[in-house]
Amino acid sequence: MVAVKAHQALSFLEKPNPKIGSYLFFGTDPGLVSERSKQLAEKLANATSPASEILRLDEKDLDAEPDRIGMEMQTLAMFGGGKVVRVKHGRRVTANALKLLLSDPNPACHLIIEAANLRPGDSLRTLFEKSTTTAAVACYADSARDLEALINRKLAESQQTITMDGRELLVARLGADRALSVGELDKLTLYTSGQRQITADDVEAIVGDASEMALDKIVYAAALGQAKTAVGECARALSAGDNVHAILAAAQRHFHRLQTARAHLDSGKNEADALKRLKPPLHFKQKSAFVSQLYAWRHDALLDAIDTIVQASRATRSNSALDAVLVERLLIRVAQLAQRSKRAAIRPG
Repeated sequence: MVAVKAHQALSFLEKPNPKIGSYLFFGTDPGLVSERSKQLAEKLANATSPASEILRLDEKDLDAEPDRIGMEMQTLAMFGGGKVVRVKHGRRVTANALKLLLSDPNPACHLIIEAANLRPGDSLRTLFEKSTTTAAVACYADSARDLEALINRKLAESQQTITMDGRELLVARLGADRALSVGELDKLTLYTSGQRQITADDVEAIVGDASEMALDKIVYAAALGQAKTAVGECARALSAGDNVHAILAAAQRHFHRLQTARAHLDSGKNEADALKRLKPPLHFKQKSAFVSQLYAWRHDALLDAIDTIVQASRATRSNSALDAVLVERLLIRVAQLAQRSKRAAIRPG
């Protein structure tokens, strides 16, 4: 079986297994699905001499020639080299349509399928996972490590560096969708063209935070004990295209920041010093709500919340079919912890 988990994707694709002829990319991040599909196609094409031809087929092509994928997989390239075929999952690209084609041990081309999120039992995903000559690669919202790698690559291309606080702020602003992250990085390097080093002020000035603020509405509501508001904002974000993993990442990031600030308060630091030590710095629009949470949450309750978020994140990765339900349950649980911690915090003695 070749089922590549999200955290294994980069290392798996760095050196494609020569025994694998066809790949399925799927997940909640369509930008990442498209980018990794493109990168693999280019890597496979450049591995032959002369370079292989990359063919991009769409539904119009397949409507005109329903057997086009099969034809490409059974005929050699006219001028040598080879072929890499990229196509999106659709009504003509299904498990039933591909089953016989993928059983050929020596196809004439590499096939790359791009799909949206697929449940573990989905027939197309199962088809690619169960064979030793095909692979299914999961593509979910970028982790901090993925974003660091993306930032490093973009900075190398523009021959620039970035300050540490600028990098921290940039990582916090990116990650909801790979295509959006790439667009924001391209905008940042263009804005700072001519500078050798990018600063936090540059990031603050040009990298959009609309997505971040939308996710923060969810997290802040839960952290303030407002379960109904948190669940409602979560439903709105998911219907607008945000994904569960981005919400979980925002929650984990927020509670780690609360824990850091709370630890400084408990060690004797004043409020201003505790907030000043946060990296990236707290957005001025969030200060009042953040301070309210800071005094309402006890340190042990924050640890419970972080552990609950981590468990929910693991659960969504092993059961993506229930990810929306799982994140709603998490928000309700966090809101309950907030209420309980607030009552304990104001209790005399």
